[in-house]
Amino acid sequence: MSLHALTIHQLREKLRRGEVSAREATQSLLDRIQSIDSKVKAYMWLNAEDALAQADAVDRSGIAKNGKLLGGIPIAIKDVINVEGQPCTCASKILKGHTAVYDAFVVQRLRDAGAILLGRTNMDEFAMGSSTENSSWGITHNPWDLERIPGGSSGGSAAAVAADEAFAALGSETGGSIRQPASLCGCVGLKTSYGRISRYGLVAFASSLDQIGPFTKDVADCALMLRVLAGHDANDSTSVPRPVPDYTASLKNGIKGLRLGLPKEYFIDGMDREVETAVRAAIKKLEELGAEIVEISLPHTDYAVAVYYLIATAEASANLARFDGVRYGARIPGEDVIDMYGKTRGAGFGPEVKRRIILGTYALSAGYYDAYYVRAQKVRTLIRQDFEKAFAKVDAIVTPTSPEVAFRIGEKTGDPLKMYLCDIFTISANLSGICGVSVPCGFSSTPRLPIGLQLLGKAFEEETILRVAHAYEQATEWHKARPNL
Repeated sequence: MSLHALTIHQLREKLRRGEVSAREATQSLLDRIQSIDSKVKAYMWLNAEDALAQADAVDRSGIAKNGKLLGGIPIAIKDVINVEGQPCTCASKILKGHTAVYDAFVVQRLRDAGAILLGRTNMDEFAMGSSTENSSWGITHNPWDLERIPGGSSGGSAAAVAADEAFAALGSETGGSIRQPASLCGCVGLKTSYGRISRYGLVAFASSLDQIGPFTKDVADCALMLRVLAGHDANDSTSVPRPVPDYTASLKNGIKGLRLGLPKEYFIDGMDREVETAVRAAIKKLEELGAEIVEISLPHTDYAVAVYYLIATAEASANLARFDGVRYGARIPGEDVIDMYGKTRGAGFGPEVKRRIILGTYALSAGYYDAYYVRAQKVRTLIRQDFEKAFAKVDAIVTPTSPEVAFRIGEKTGDPLKMYLCDIFTISANLSGICGVSVPCGFSSTPRLPIGLQLLGKAFEEETILRVAHAYEQATEWHKARPNL
């Protein structure tokens, strides 16, 4: 097996034994990127010379052999997370040429663990989208079918991992932007509990919803990445000071006796028949492994999309006000400061970002704040209470990740509502602050495209959902499949 095709834990063992060097592993990955990324277009920016210099430093230090969790492992970073000295443009014209001046908390954690910071992956502009078509840099393609989308907004990171262009990658999600592309690209994607991973250094979209998380090739790698990334950060007031367990330790405990909830609201009319078939087969497999399947109800699920697009756009309206041409990024001169604001933001933001700013500003405006934003927050509380009641009965919840497989590029760009509904199964977890993971559970027939199984857990109980995901993964072969590029 080529080095670039290895999982993190497989490569770690080879590095620890001295069978390969960090430079060899990095060069193998760079060669892979050179050969196929012109088709996939997962990366926006890559500095091969710097990556090899980092690898050489790892080899000289010997940290790959002395127990560093990610010593010598190259990791890709979504272009919304700050890495000092690297571009951070959020795939937007308004930040074209901007270079990060500090490391995000998660980036410092990666450095401390000995990782090599590889490159910047493509995304929907300011993380607003479900397909990675809303990027000023260009469209990322799904490695399983280059005419289809990889999901979004973290589509570049998902595509890079699925195509063996990265051993792992960081993404971010506000309403499903890790789990949904993980499902459509056939890799593992983890949304952590709100406050489990610091958001310091993540460019904000919707501050009460955003979370950083990893994409990996299997669940064991996902648990290892979470062990590195999780922890309290004094620079983030929403970071929760809770102990970080060894997430890899409980993976092999099995799931016999666990109660898994099956919400009837997540099997809806219009869902792709092959998706439902694959997910129900996965549920049967979990039952065979010893889990008890319990039917539950999450009655306010139908309101989640409307609630999300009120709260998320309102917070985006406030957060993106800072991009005005005054302090950093693009500036289009105007007759006065107000004219400069308008011209800069008009030229710098893409259509989807403008749409969401306008929606959010409207929802926050005088006369509409109580009718829309406040009411949405009240329904958000009801959605969270639905999960609290469910978790009083079950240990985790199992659902489809996405109602459909990857669709063709351009198929939904003319209908924003259809695009928004792509996240119908993932949004509620962000509104509730709970954790969730997507793992491969099958393929559609024609064309052959990945299908994802979603596991949702109580806040700060990532150990449980990773344990269930690992048990399912080890009992099936889906995670071993790779696209033919």
